[in-house]
Amino acid sequence: MEIITDIASLRARLQDEASIALVPTMGNLHAGHLSLVRIAQQHAGCTVVSIFVNRLQFAPHEDYDRYPRTQENDCRLLEENGVDIVFIPGEKTLFPVPQEFQLLLPPVADTLEGACRPGFFRGVTTVVLKLFNIVQPQVAIFGEKDYQQLQVIRRMVTQLNLPVEIIAGQTIRAEDGLALSSRNNYLDNIQRQKASELARNLKKIGESIASGERNFSHLEWSAIERLNMQGWKVDYISVRQQCMLLPATACDSDLVILGAAWLDKIRLIDNFPLILS
Repeated sequence: MEIITDIASLRARLQDEASIALVPTMGNLHAGHLSLVRIAQQHAGCTVVSIFVNRLQFAPHEDYDRYPRTQENDCRLLEENGVDIVFIPGEKTLFPVPQEFQLLLPPVADTLEGACRPGFFRGVTTVVLKLFNIVQPQVAIFGEKDYQQLQVIRRMVTQLNLPVEIIAGQTIRAEDGLALSSRNNYLDNIQRQKASELARNLKKIGESIASGERNFSHLEWSAIERLNMQGWKVDYISVRQQCMLLPATACDSDLVILGAAWLDKIRLIDNFPLILS
């Protein structure tokens, strides 16, 4: 496995590769990331994993400075899992000058996560577009756990005619249903015991819909009230169309239930896709 930190060296290394798959990450890797690596290895001869904590997607009051950075362990895991190249650029490498050029995003980027974290998707798409330009992969792998991010990136690729196939990896969960996330490291033992309540409530909505319930607003508010009573502070719980992420109607069959909530000072997100027959 090669560790590369500058753009020129990475481009030189990749210039003769027939097929490249990219897995963009912010590090602090877990089993969910490694599942994306395995998908990448099935779709290309050379697998590149990038590790970069992207300042642009953090608001000033968010956790950029304390976001877990575990580079040594990350590289060990990636080498054990057969990754060909790890790209670890410094901030000056990706942003040699202030980043004045950014994308004008569609309205979906201002809903849900975008409404709670203004500018988040602008920061994400800016860095992802940079990585696509630097690595020039044929395939890029993103996790369904960040469902809205996945859909925004898919739209960016389609509308900018980028020659990259976006492949989604399923959310990997702990035994109690908690979606694996780097921010789970913030949870203490008591919080960890409660953390799966978000997933259970989203799943409960899905079960009700699968049983025939179509009053989505009632299901959403019931889940919000349950979580609030359990000590959470809910940002949103919403039943949406999978592709366009518009509010779901009774006629829709491809749905996703998305949620974000605070457990003390720790913010968790999750989702459950649901396809009705």
